[in-house]
Parts: sequence; C-alpha cells; structure tokens
Amino acid sequence: MSQITTHILDTALGEPAQGIVVSLHRQAGSGWVEMGAGKTNEDGRYGELCSSDEVLEEGLYRMQFATSEYFKRIHSPVFYPWVDVVFHVEGDGRHYHIPLLLSPYGYSTYRGS
Repeated sequence: MSQITTHILDTALGEPAQGIVVSLHRQAGSGWVEMGAGKTNEDGRYGELCSSDEVLEEGLYRMQFATSEYFKRIHSPVFYPWVDVVFHVEGDGRHYHIPLLLSPYGYSTYRGS
C-alpha cells in the first residue's frame, strides 16, 4: 500500500465514486511535480499514488481529484470540475489517508487512518 491513499464517497448518491482520476503532486519551488495518478475502483478507493516502498520527504503535497468527467457520467451538474487538497507530510513514513466526501455543490475532506 502507498503511503498516501484516498477514498471518495458521493454523499448525494450515498455510494462510492468510482472512475475518478486522482493525481498526487509534490511542491517543488513555485510549482508542482506529479508523482503518480490513477482511477478510483468500484469501492471509490485508490491506493497506489506512490510506490509502496517509498518514504515521502517532508513538504507540501497536493491531491487533485478530476471530478468533471464523473459528474458528467452520472448526469449531474459540474460546479466543481476538480478538487485540490493540499496537505503537509511530516517525512517520517506515516500513512496518510485523504478521503473526499463529494456532492455536486460541495465537498469536504479530513485526515483518515
């Protein structure tokens, strides 16, 4: 399992949000470097954003959730075409689970376990 994982739940439908492209980026100077990407599975999860044996260095990271295609696919309004979640990694190898609770006109996130 990757040091960073995610799980997306569609709170309007009450079910996992599958097929959403998720990418992980590390801040480098004034820009961002992509570290990995993939799509959520049928349970709304993706756990391979970086290598399972990689310990991330301390710094700022961003997960980008490309929600536009998902909302189009379920015939829902596209108010948030993507969601960026920026967070700080301590650099000590701890696991970071970053869930996204999603609906057409809102979202929330938290640090899970």
